[in-house]
Amino acid sequence: MTNRRVIEIAEFGDPSVLKIVQEDIPDPAEGEVQVRQTAIGFNFIDIYQRKGIYPLPLPTGLGFEAAGIVEAVGEGVHDIKPGQRVAYMNAGVGAYADRRNVPAEKLVQVPDDIDDETAATVLFKGMTAQYLLRHTHAVQRGDLIFVHSAAGGVGQILTRWATALGARVVGGTGSPQKRQAAFDAGCIAVVDTSQQDWPDALLKATDGERARVVYDAVGKDTLIKSLDCAAPFGLVVIYGASSGKAPAIDPELLNKKGCLFLTRPSVFPHNADLNRFRSNAADLFDAVAKGHVSLEIGQRFALEDIAEAHRAAEERRASGAIVAIP
Repeated sequence: MTNRRVIEIAEFGDPSVLKIVQEDIPDPAEGEVQVRQTAIGFNFIDIYQRKGIYPLPLPTGLGFEAAGIVEAVGEGVHDIKPGQRVAYMNAGVGAYADRRNVPAEKLVQVPDDIDDETAATVLFKGMTAQYLLRHTHAVQRGDLIFVHSAAGGVGQILTRWATALGARVVGGTGSPQKRQAAFDAGCIAVVDTSQQDWPDALLKATDGERARVVYDAVGKDTLIKSLDCAAPFGLVVIYGASSGKAPAIDPELLNKKGCLFLTRPSVFPHNADLNRFRSNAADLFDAVAKGHVSLEIGQRFALEDIAEAHRAAEERRASGAIVAIP
């Protein structure tokens, strides 16, 4: 057995409930791989689970994605070897640790031209962008799309990748300080969604044109107004809830707003099948290699300081991706 450090919570609450503990980690079981993690990704779902918005059985670990080096493999594992660089984003909670046993089928090998921090921060967010752009709506050249939280991790990837596909992207940010990051990602215009009249600002920026697709990761504070930004027969995609759970929508409202489509997808069902997961990951890594996907790492935190990472994200003090270093 080997000793490891891992973050756990015994109750739901503010960032102070995040505690680091030391424990033994067993050798990998059949079908498992032990990974010495070198970089850990942070996502808003970590906050939702810490607060109990998406409750988990307690006590529990947190975190969904990480990258690292394979240190040992269990029986029956033949396609992954010690010393290889790997990453994951769908192995269940527990990525906030310096070592972890992960089912081999949940791992993807990291290409040589992608560093560990990029792999740890781009996989979950990039796979989210991948299904949003490829499956929820196949973004086409000329599409006008609106991306909420365009300065955030997923928002930057969505914006860059959609722009590479030929779409025109208008971004929303929760504060004027984040405007430049959204422009740097490729937005043709940026609106401040903390202002009450932000839909009017969007229409002014586009000469009255509404979006073919609205990607909304904010939820409670923005959904109703997001409907006003979609073109007739357009699509509104709720894929997050950074301000709280989105309100229920009367289907008749979608009719009145222009026969709109509304969906609430998730990254995990889109990658539940092993072959599809690895195919989607290959699509993402290809986009990274071509320069279509890149992600600014805004802040780095030691694993022991992960509570401060949560505070920075909740207070919207972080622009770009957050990475924890074990």
